[in-house]
Amino acid sequence: MNWLIAVIQTSLFAALAPLLAGWIKWCKCRLQNRKAPSLFQPYRDLIKLTNKQPVVAEQASWLFTIAPYIVFSATVLAASIVPLIAVDLPTSASADVIVMVGFFAFARFFLALAGLDIGTAFGGMGSSREMTISSLAEPAMLMAIFTLTMTASTTNLSVAISHVLNDGLVLRPSFVFALFALIIVAIAETGRVPVDNPATHLELTMIHEAMILEYSGRHLALIEWASQLKLMLYGVLIANIFFPWGIAETFSAKALGYGLLAIFGKLTVLAILLAVSETLLAKMRLFRVQEYLGFAYLLGVLGLLSYIILEASR
Repeated sequence: MNWLIAVIQTSLFAALAPLLAGWIKWCKCRLQNRKAPSLFQPYRDLIKLTNKQPVVAEQASWLFTIAPYIVFSATVLAASIVPLIAVDLPTSASADVIVMVGFFAFARFFLALAGLDIGTAFGGMGSSREMTISSLAEPAMLMAIFTLTMTASTTNLSVAISHVLNDGLVLRPSFVFALFALIIVAIAETGRVPVDNPATHLELTMIHEAMILEYSGRHLALIEWASQLKLMLYGVLIANIFFPWGIAETFSAKALGYGLLAIFGKLTVLAILLAVSETLLAKMRLFRVQEYLGFAYLLGVLGLLSYIILEASR
């Protein structure tokens, strides 16, 4: 039964990720006084791309062909260890923050190689930018999550979330710093404004889109789905780590239903806040991204220091 719930939770991740992307786009269009597409438009796009035959360049190697499957599989594996509606599932044994970051890095590595494989200028440029940003974002992300894991004395996400949940509503300055650090990293890692703009194909500004310009058909569908899934993963991390109330600690139907409603509500609010920020902010210059992510790392360090000074000494 527990394994069935774990499989259902991972399936919910994959099934609801396009809906979250559609909700963000709908909110942005409303805020910009534009006609909003249907919330289910991302599903239609994925189905349309899946039904199309992919076109592969003659000079592409086997790496270019298998990269979308590896990227999607690694992202789904990362989703399988992140608590969505319940904790203490069978996958909790491997629900380590280091493992999750490793899955993200594994997917990014193959996507960057695929961008370089064809030999186009855009692909190489996008891969170079992606790896540069990830080298700055991953330390900041680890620093932010380590603040939580030091509080719970474990790097296991499920155990750490349960610890925060059982402690109740406690104002921790360290969590405030870590929360803002993780939000900044999430924006950079998912290619959102002001670091990147997923809606543009301007050659001087695109990062993620430059790596996948040569993809089409079901290969592009898998990459887009993985990108939407990664966005939802970061949203769930922020919601369930810092605001874990509502997540199920038992496997009763009532607790699981309440956990599903709770994560729906938290992701809805986070998506609205993201849409508002992307409407108000403009994309920054590429060379300012290092300062942006450096600030996230600084916030993570301040979170650790505040924990050591204010909380660990108690």
